[in-house]
Amino acid sequence: MSQPQLRPVRVGLLGIGTVGGGTFTVLRRNQEEIRRRAGRGIEIAMVADLNADLARQVVGDAAQIVSDARQVIANPDIDVVVELIGGYGVAKALVLEAIAAGKHVVTANKALLAVHGTEIFAAARAKGVIVAFEAAVAGGIPIIKSLREGLTANQIQWVAGIINGTTNFILSEMRDKGLDFDVVLKEAQRLGYAEADPTFDIEGVDAAHKATLLSAIAFGIPVQFDKAHVEGITKLSATDIKYAEQLGYRIKLLGIARRRDSGIELRTHPTLVPMRRLIANVEGAMNAVLVQGDAVGTTMYYGKGAGAEPTASAVVADLVDIARLIDAAPEARVPHLAFQPDSMSALPILPLDEVITSFYLRLRVADKAGVLAKLTGILAEQGISIDAVIQREADEVSGEGNQTDLIILTHDTKEGSMNQALAAMQALPTVLAPIVRLRKEELA
Repeated sequence: MSQPQLRPVRVGLLGIGTVGGGTFTVLRRNQEEIRRRAGRGIEIAMVADLNADLARQVVGDAAQIVSDARQVIANPDIDVVVELIGGYGVAKALVLEAIAAGKHVVTANKALLAVHGTEIFAAARAKGVIVAFEAAVAGGIPIIKSLREGLTANQIQWVAGIINGTTNFILSEMRDKGLDFDVVLKEAQRLGYAEADPTFDIEGVDAAHKATLLSAIAFGIPVQFDKAHVEGITKLSATDIKYAEQLGYRIKLLGIARRRDSGIELRTHPTLVPMRRLIANVEGAMNAVLVQGDAVGTTMYYGKGAGAEPTASAVVADLVDIARLIDAAPEARVPHLAFQPDSMSALPILPLDEVITSFYLRLRVADKAGVLAKLTGILAEQGISIDAVIQREADEVSGEGNQTDLIILTHDTKEGSMNQALAAMQALPTVLAPIVRLRKEELA
């Protein structure tokens, strides 16, 4: 006996830009495959965009087009609102209004959830609706679903990811061509890899938003972007990328979340990674996330982190999940942040001084006897052990025979201890320029 045909899930799309257009295209092209998986059809019934002409070019007569997003939210026939507007302002208001109206929500808005996720998830729980956000982190890579469901048997120990394609493209070009940051940024803008205003990308904010969401799902803690350490790539020089390469490392902008006994490290910054790690070889605008679980060991997720159809792939996957669960009791659904709301952890986000990592230091020093002994003595006073020391020949550096570059790699230590050591080293008259300090992760 055949099952009764379930009515299609009706979707309202807020924003018909790159991702919105990709979502419409993927849904239309793969509608039969999606219906077979979801058990019912999924159709975009309404599209809201201030540019009605653009919306009409994309969807034609396949959906009702309006300029006011609130018309979509007010329509009782709409089951799911897909928010693709971005930003913290109007997007937050619309998402909360959609939840209040009893609509499920799909969003690609990592900034909104990283900053206001606690409020949004609480509102959704109270109303018994789903907020799905696979597309908010790493585009088409199903990292949210993997952490929330596939790795649910594990105690997650750490997550580290290349989760911003713009910065990864810039770092790849700097290494390949030996160029400085400013030159490569202009080229990235010309090629469309970087926005006209690339601040969120190059200052690490976008990656930190995503790392915040990953930390919440990995460890069952509230989203706490305000406590994350955020550092971009604007101060990186081609010199350090070259030296790192000679030492067997590549520099990547990583979002890192790590469990410690005393709390959670949440940080985004340029990081030296050993070349032999797969993630060190992720090039161009691609994304990759490493997850370390106690049962499974290390797993890696790799793919396109942006673009119309990769991101649409994640949006549509969320729509399929909602279609499958739309009639299920709220308590039967996977919790928004993987852990049951009344079982969230109170582990704090650790201050940066408490973070434990190893370091790469580059010092321009006077080329005279006793300099290295003084520097290593200062490190020893702070309990910092040295992994390697490399001194460049003076004429390799600048043609000035009285100064040289000294590279020091350390073992793991507390950031606070390193800060004290750096202050003491910088005060030495034989240290001739600001010390370059980069963090190093073995990711073993």
